[in-house]
Amino acid sequence: MIKTAFKHAFPKTIPVFFGYLFLGISFGVLMIGVGLDWYWAPVMSLVIFAGSVQFVAVGSLLTAFNPLTAFTLTLAVSARQLFYGLSMLERFKSVNGKKPYLIFALTDETYSLLVAENVPEGADRGWFYFWISALNQSYWILGSTLGAVFGMFLPFNFKGIEFAMTALFLYILLNQWEANADHAPTLIGIGSALLSLAVFGPERMIIPAMIAILIGLFAYRKRRERKTDSARENGGACS
Repeated sequence: MIKTAFKHAFPKTIPVFFGYLFLGISFGVLMIGVGLDWYWAPVMSLVIFAGSVQFVAVGSLLTAFNPLTAFTLTLAVSARQLFYGLSMLERFKSVNGKKPYLIFALTDETYSLLVAENVPEGADRGWFYFWISALNQSYWILGSTLGAVFGMFLPFNFKGIEFAMTALFLYILLNQWEANADHAPTLIGIGSALLSLAVFGPERMIIPAMIAILIGLFAYRKRRERKTDSARENGGACS
């Protein structure tokens, strides 16, 4: 059962392998570039496994630890996972003891695979989901470790390497823009960020921007629900 699930899961994760390998390398190189020891890259990839959060955490490791700041940054960067993570609760019901790890290892790419791929006939759901999650994490650990090792022994010009995080967010944004016909949520996010930047400045914009985004999305959702209810009522009246 375990081998069968692995055989079906591995080919599905190959595209993620190439993405995580090169992005992980950039993270490992960044760790060395800011003066941290190489082993921090695989350790963080093992116990955190959240690409964007790990990029943010690099700066936190160089300053005095502030739990509130760390919590706020993590929430701001990974807030999207709260929403799509809830949609996986039903799928994770019958996976025995693998549920805690599946929740921990749920990334954007893993979520996409779990939603898009049906469990193959003859494969156990829990093990199929587990191997997709574990393989994706192993790719990230491999990439970050290679980047850290390369950064130690090969000459790199580290100037601008921190832009890798910005590039990651731009990549996610463009994927979401192309995948969804409704661009209103994206525009709400961009508008809220720009407004907060103009009012509060770059050092204090994160929390106000998140609050503005939540309010904007809540109002947008309510508006869509009213339109849907109105359309149903008009349809019912016409019939």
